[in-house]
Amino acid sequence: MGAFAEWISGKVFTAVHGNNLVYNTCWEDPRLDKVALELTPEDNLLVITSAGCNALSYAIEGLNRVYAVDMNYRQNAVLELKIAGIKELDYETFFQLFGEGRLPGVRQIYRDKLRAHLSESSQKYWDENIKKFFDGKAKSYYFCGTSGYLAKWINRLVNLRGMRPQVDALINAPTLEEQQKIWGEVRDKFWSPLMRFIVNRDSTMSMVGVPKDQRKQIEKTYGQLVPFVQECLDAIFGVLPIQDNYFWRLYATGRYTKTCCPEYLEKSGFETLKAGAVDNVVVRTNTVEGFLRENPDVKISRFVLLDHMDWLSDKLFDALIAEWDAILKSATPGARVLWRSGGLDTSPYLHRVPVEVNGEKKQLGDILKYNKELAAELHPKCRVHTYGSFYIADLLNG
Repeated sequence: MGAFAEWISGKVFTAVHGNNLVYNTCWEDPRLDKVALELTPEDNLLVITSAGCNALSYAIEGLNRVYAVDMNYRQNAVLELKIAGIKELDYETFFQLFGEGRLPGVRQIYRDKLRAHLSESSQKYWDENIKKFFDGKAKSYYFCGTSGYLAKWINRLVNLRGMRPQVDALINAPTLEEQQKIWGEVRDKFWSPLMRFIVNRDSTMSMVGVPKDQRKQIEKTYGQLVPFVQECLDAIFGVLPIQDNYFWRLYATGRYTKTCCPEYLEKSGFETLKAGAVDNVVVRTNTVEGFLRENPDVKISRFVLLDHMDWLSDKLFDALIAEWDAILKSATPGARVLWRSGGLDTSPYLHRVPVEVNGEKKQLGDILKYNKELAAELHPKCRVHTYGSFYIADLLNG
């Protein structure tokens, strides 16, 4: 890609993320994270908010604090609305809102019960956007936001190609064997020339939060995005059971079911949060570095950094250095860090980050103690399955 094309790609990504809600649901599997994190009631955990589903999942475990931090205030607005709903709504109403993505009378419920719990920026966002939870039967909040819009367009393409009955059968397959059979029948038809074209576009990847720097990580191994996405979908629909895969059910149907949904939407999880666990979630609009520097007294024992370090790996490397400086100043001895990557190996850029530990200058790779065995065991089980690699590391910073 030439310099001008890279410039355009960066501008498109910035425009998408600077002006839109990108994630209407989290796109990381918390079932793996909870095993990897080994959470205790004493832990303070920092997570990049995304849509807040996983922050609530961690809070269900009874942590001391969950700090949900995101530089996009719209993402935090989603989590704040979930917190308000947990506090003010009964389970059935809450499930209609965030399980089905639509709620009759949502405007009045928002005004009467939810709005007062929100920050000023979140009030401003939902005053304009609460209509996304349409009252009608044909639409869903989960087909809004840039990732939701892409899901809606792909669903329309599926419908136009007459594949809806097969996709519905795939999502509802009662056994792995039946699921594999259906995927074998629809796979080649799904990967039409138009679908390949859509997947390979920079604009498409920007809509689902994949910047050029991260695409470069993928392309180092796969050359283009299509082979990578094909491999992901082959695992999702051809290897892993679909019965509890709420991630892909959501984007195929626009809704969850009560037996296939994130923990905060399960009745037991909702009740745990409502009983007080949700009060331990702190939401802040900031960068990771900015939040940690502005709150020097906050000490973090668990960090969940998603895949955003890929975003900083090239042109924003100084920001990655500054972020890790802030992390090490805020981390408790032996704190654990989770992250994901689009590529197969983050060490070429991550390990060369300069750090200082106890007055001694080192490189980040020198103070990361990886649990490679557990990561290798968990990663193939990921229900999202759109990341090239998964990392669990303790900090040798004591």
